Amino acid sequence: MAVVVAVAAAGCSGGSGNSSGTASKAASAASSAAASLASKGSDALASASAQAKQKLEGVKNGVKAKDDVTLGTVAVGGDGKATAKVTAKNTADSAKSFAVQVNFTDKSGNLLDVTVVTVTNVAAGASGDGTATSNRKLSGDVHAAVGSALRY
Repeated sequence: MAVVVAVAAAGCSGGSGNSSGTASKAASAASSAAASLASKGSDALASASAQAKQKLEGVKNGVKAKDDVTLGTVAVGGDGKATAKVTAKNTADSAKSFAVQVNFTDKSGNLLDVTVVTVTNVAAGASGDGTATSNRKLSGDVHAAVGSALRY
């Protein structure tokens, strides 16, 4: 993005010649670069969503358990990735595992990233913990929500 700003600034600097044409080309280049970055971001999100869907579809004999899962507060680490604690409560009468889809969103609820966390071998009547970590760097006011959860 810094390159885009530098190109746009260079095109807007004073000088002789066709400055409006240069500025127009710089603006066009900046717009194109921004669209390319947005496309890469949406491609990464589409890929993460597809991987999450595939992981959940791979769960055999899963029972919906979204109401048995809670998420902690989101923290963004030094690596730029968001994390959230995942707690799954096993209400079954034997040990079970959970596959939990965690959706990372912005403050408006727009989807930023998706991941699936597995919490294994949770004893009957007990709770187990895991950590959801975003696949890529996220910034701003990041929230987490349970997209779906399966107990198996």
